[in-house]
Amino acid sequence: METKGVFGPTLSVWPHTNLFPACKLYRFPVTSYPRKHEHFVPLKATANTLACEDEENNRNFRKFVPSKWDHQSLFANLDFSEMDALGREIEALKPEVRNMFMSSKGIKKKIVFTYLLVTLGLAYHFEDEIVETLRDGFQKIEDFMSDEDDLYTVSIIFYVYRTYGHNISSDVFERFKGENGEFKECLTRDAKGILSLYEAAHMGTTTDYILDEALTFTFSYLDSLSCTCKPNMSRLIRNSLGLPQHKNMEILVAKEFIRFYENEEDCNKTLLKFSKLNFKFLQLLYLQEFKILSKWYKEQDFESKLPPYYRDILVELNLATLAYMEPKHSRVRIFLTKFYTIQVILDDTCDRYASLREVEILADTIERWDLDDHAMDGLPDYLKSLVKFIFGTFQEFERELGSELGGPYSVKATIEYFKRYMRSNLQLAKWASADHLPSFEEYLDVAGLEIAVEFTLACILMLMENICKEEAYEWLKSRDKLVRAMSTKARVPNDMFGYEDDMSRGYQTGSVNCYKKQYGVTEEEAFRKLGQLIAEGDKMMNGEILKPINVPRQVLKVVIDTLRALNVGYDKEDGFTRPDRHLKNHIMSIYVDL
Repeated sequence: METKGVFGPTLSVWPHTNLFPACKLYRFPVTSYPRKHEHFVPLKATANTLACEDEENNRNFRKFVPSKWDHQSLFANLDFSEMDALGREIEALKPEVRNMFMSSKGIKKKIVFTYLLVTLGLAYHFEDEIVETLRDGFQKIEDFMSDEDDLYTVSIIFYVYRTYGHNISSDVFERFKGENGEFKECLTRDAKGILSLYEAAHMGTTTDYILDEALTFTFSYLDSLSCTCKPNMSRLIRNSLGLPQHKNMEILVAKEFIRFYENEEDCNKTLLKFSKLNFKFLQLLYLQEFKILSKWYKEQDFESKLPPYYRDILVELNLATLAYMEPKHSRVRIFLTKFYTIQVILDDTCDRYASLREVEILADTIERWDLDDHAMDGLPDYLKSLVKFIFGTFQEFERELGSELGGPYSVKATIEYFKRYMRSNLQLAKWASADHLPSFEEYLDVAGLEIAVEFTLACILMLMENICKEEAYEWLKSRDKLVRAMSTKARVPNDMFGYEDDMSRGYQTGSVNCYKKQYGVTEEEAFRKLGQLIAEGDKMMNGEILKPINVPRQVLKVVIDTLRALNVGYDKEDGFTRPDRHLKNHIMSIYVDL
């Protein structure tokens, strides 16, 4: 399997066609192996009294390049005291923006204004007002939508309601079809409307067949429209074709949309100013958090404790946590970055460096969860350092959460999720060692846990504030279908991205080979079928997210935001294994471009 990212890749869903060239459509490679291994180096063992000593001698492993980011340079010249002034300006403008929203004439204008707030990254300031407005309006939706024939307005209303968990019917788009049952050609002259329909179509469920048609229809015209419309709209279209808003991290959407909105003729200057102040405040907050993390990372001294087989990608890992963009999630971002560091190093250990014997000893140590140093006697030195790091980080969480209501419970529950995650690492290592290909379903059961989506969600719930922890964990257990689908969405593309590399180094156990064996299909057919599986999974998850919930909306929101982080990390490739490519632009836009 490919060296994994934070929790495996996810891709944007493209229109369904009969041809469905999956390898091209999903940007996955068709094999051209074998290819030259990248920078493998031999390493001599440093342990001299351990049972695993011989296994470390002359071991080959891939040495990943050091991080290209100088942590210190990202925040060295910043004045964080500026945040106080920004905060005061934001609070001063907030009543004015709230009044603009509440005084919008008619429910439709309020919903369109809500879309502006969401897209500019401002909705969290007015969450109560938005929720109440949408709830009241949904009771009258048939009345105020009956005579609406503007494609942009209908699409935006649909998008906003589904974003906030209201299952508005996709039949609202039937009005835009002609007598032949297809979408009217005259719609293609409306670039703004076509783009909004394209965005709305990505929120379809398994029964929203009209949205499948809308996706195909809009996609076929948007590329040409981007060449003929004004540059400002063209940029917005191309961004959406790259990664639709529903699948993108809100902070990245806000960055681009502020730039778009500023150049629109109907731009509201007060709203623009508010969005710029808010974005600048968030940037400084994120960099202040990263300064804390940079100090923590340096103190771990991985360079002297571990062989250089692990990825040094703290900035990229922290970027993934910005999916939870609100200031109130500061603790989530900081501690989740630490969790991701554990996960990435553990993945690289089991997948790229440790022998099967060492993985077994490591799994046993974590299963026993004995923090006494004597419990690590069977481990080589580098694994002792890793286990101490893992246990020490969890102890830090216990100190942070110990006095909170539900804190001890959530830490204990998260440790159990972590043990499940480690067991799955061991099982995969056993299969890989024996070149065993289980059934596709059995593989997903195990590898879905190993991709750590479930563990990530448990971590987030543990770190969130002002929620009932036991209620949230029970909800997580009850949504097995949603969590399994998220894990599949991460696991399968991860394997497809890494297929070429895996085959070049003789690694057989992955989604593609398990599918080929079980169904007796070619490699190309396996890629096509797995691509369809991903697309159908997206629609199924959209439906699951619309189901009634018995927990606060913010709990469901972090699930959605986790999916968005996956999409960004693996938009075009594995950004966490090849961080110098597409993630570089996102890092520049948030951490550098102030």
